[in-house]
Amino acid sequence: MRDVLRDLVRAFALLTRLPTPPLRGEGAGAGCVWAFPIVGAAVGAIGAAAYWLARGVAVPSPLAAVLALAAQIVATGGFHEDGLADTADGFGGGTTPAEKLEIMRDSRIGTFGVLALVLVLAMRGSAIVAVADRARVGAALVVAGTLGRAAIVGVLAALPPARAEGLGASVGAPAGWRVAIAALIAIALAFAVLPAPRAAAALLIAAATAAATAWLARAQIGGYTGDVLGAGEQAAESAVLALLAAAAAP
Repeated sequence: MRDVLRDLVRAFALLTRLPTPPLRGEGAGAGCVWAFPIVGAAVGAIGAAAYWLARGVAVPSPLAAVLALAAQIVATGGFHEDGLADTADGFGGGTTPAEKLEIMRDSRIGTFGVLALVLVLAMRGSAIVAVADRARVGAALVVAGTLGRAAIVGVLAALPPARAEGLGASVGAPAGWRVAIAALIAIALAFAVLPAPRAAAALLIAAATAAATAWLARAQIGGYTGDVLGAGEQAAESAVLALLAAAAAP
């Protein structure tokens, strides 16, 4: 039980800005990856709570969607959005793997990064507005957050690190059983929150998005970085929200 709690704390400390107890002598490590979907569900629930409260006091749905996204970004410190922007700049601006990796290290944001952020945030916000109903928005945000973080685990399992240093490399290759637990948690949460057909479709599109992210990263830079993991999370989360918005359409 102590190891389980330690891994949960490490996962929240790694993926969010939420206050966590200090863990002396513990690095990022691959041991906590099984808990990533739980972190995603918690971040989704934070966004859902913001949307629920805003709509409860008659805030229009588009503004409530913005508040939900803002709450999630505050909870994570924009961690995954930053990875998406850096990945878009690197993949779009470099001509060789070395150049792409160098651009991804640059803290400045470029045109490709801005475009990627605008498009993804617009997709997520529009999907929330399209779903509209508070209960369904809550379910969508929780499942999208869960499957987005599960996609990180999938990319980690599929690729080697693109460089020997950095946050991505420090996580390391997760053991197969930890990947399996993460997958089981994601599947269980999806089916617990959504009707079975929508849960199955959400799982399939998240898996496909993770596979596409891994394929693209291998082709572009030969592996993953922390930024690629963030980009994969954002891509999977956005795809799941878009799917659920389409399913909610009359």
